[in-house]
Amino acid sequence: MKYKVLKNIPEHNKIQNKITLELWPEFILHDPVSNKYWGSLFESFGDYQFSLESKGEIIGTGNCLPFRWDDDFKALPEGGWDAILEKAVEDKRAGINPNALNGLQIAVNRNHQGKGVSSLVLKEMAAIAKEKGFQYVTIPVRPSLKSHYPLTPIDHYIQWRREDGLSFDPWLRVHERFGGKMIKVCHESMRVEGSISDWEQWTGLRFFESADYIIEGALNPVKINLEKDCGVYIEPNVWVIHEIKF
Repeated sequence: MKYKVLKNIPEHNKIQNKITLELWPEFILHDPVSNKYWGSLFESFGDYQFSLESKGEIIGTGNCLPFRWDDDFKALPEGGWDAILEKAVEDKRAGINPNALNGLQIAVNRNHQGKGVSSLVLKEMAAIAKEKGFQYVTIPVRPSLKSHYPLTPIDHYIQWRREDGLSFDPWLRVHERFGGKMIKVCHESMRVEGSISDWEQWTGLRFFESADYIIEGALNPVKINLEKDCGVYIEPNVWVIHEIKF
């Protein structure tokens, strides 16, 4: 597939956000850390935001940001997406020189899913890392089929394998084929809290009892507590690392 890489072009950023909004379940869009820092991606890390265009259409997008990591990568934060987003922004503000790239999001236009676009976006992330002189790309991966198995602990889920030995999960397979290695689970990659009214609005459901509920698009059950008028969702992801070959 022939495509062009477009970096941080305002009109394309709007399309990128539209593609993102179409892919995520509504409740994920209310992660407070993402809402606090998302604008910083385009303001402070413009060189790391890109789209792929083919035949005049945006087919996929990538959001990255650089950060400093001097520890063993097995010590990457349990907070996953939220923690690394916050760290990268704070590193930038503190003038700390980055030495690694984090792939925060890969989003594929619904009209082009299943065509290998996600691999192309991942390839461009690696190209950006190489261009900047970074040896590693880290990604808090959201396994694409985990929401079909919300009662299965993610530590078990990531061990599931097909007959050919590759991961059962399609998105984890993309990373494996690209040479990525799973480092560990980040069990609290995102935390979304809201009132019962909020959750009913986000999900279209009614909650009459305090309990754990299976919600469409959620990787874990959502804990609903009527007495406290609160619902809590904690999203697990998987830290994957790609080593860049120079």
